[in-house]
Amino acid sequence: MTATFETQRAALADVVAIPVTPFAEDGTVDQDTHRALLRRLLDGGVTTLTPNGNTGEFYALTPQERQLVTELTIDEAGDRAVILVGVGHDVPTAVASAQHARELGAAMVMVHQPVHPYVSQGGWVDYHRAIAEAVPELGVVPYIRNAQLGGARLAELADVCPNVIGVKYAVPDAARFAAFARDAGLERFVWVAGLAEPYAPSYFSAGATGFTSGLVNVAPAVSLNMIEALRSGDYPAAMKVWEQIRRFEELRAANGSANNVTVVKEALASLGLCRREVRPPSRTLPEDERAEVAGIAAGWSI
Repeated sequence: MTATFETQRAALADVVAIPVTPFAEDGTVDQDTHRALLRRLLDGGVTTLTPNGNTGEFYALTPQERQLVTELTIDEAGDRAVILVGVGHDVPTAVASAQHARELGAAMVMVHQPVHPYVSQGGWVDYHRAIAEAVPELGVVPYIRNAQLGGARLAELADVCPNVIGVKYAVPDAARFAAFARDAGLERFVWVAGLAEPYAPSYFSAGATGFTSGLVNVAPAVSLNMIEALRSGDYPAAMKVWEQIRRFEELRAANGSANNVTVVKEALASLGLCRREVRPPSRTLPEDERAEVAGIAAGWSI
């Protein structure tokens, strides 16, 4: 591995925050609030940010809004965080987004799981190769949600694209993750538990060294407490955090993760930090569920 990517690799072995995208009353991206939420993460000790992740409502943003979110994040973070920009959609769009991120000074791109209904394993390699080869200076992190994909395919990709340095693995199966990582090369990549805090302890036991988080928007200290426990091998302490966040994450995961972003924004709204609105196909929580989310957030003494 060339020394060029050591900073990026270290940034992935951490809490990889997925910031929300707050909307103003008129439905546009609320730029001032977005900056304020980013500063809150940075001041809370977060050093890796993923603009245009799923918690940021990537698929509900226009191309211009995705560019704006990237620009706001890189400008606000400065040298305080390493930026991993989410890219995706068709190949030309993903390549253009990756090149835009490079021009602005981002260090890495995360390639969203292809949403095409017909994805072959060889085609998966081709898709990621086209993006990685367009930005050889950037670290590239595939976001894997496909349980059918074999680890050997990731190794095949990295053989031709050495800038593929990490993996956000989000298949909810710790045994499958362990096998995939070893088939691809456990030491070859940085393994990020892509299903956040609920799966982090089991995935760390199998080789992950970082995890993504949407919850970190609400309570940065909670997420950082978990990763410190996992780094030190203190699984009982990590599970104490797991117990603390369990109900919040259950609400996010219910009904096929229908309210994954909604619950995070509701918690932030209860703290007076942003509006609760999300875009279709997400939807705000009904009144009778908002109190529970507010109670959980208040209980974290943020």
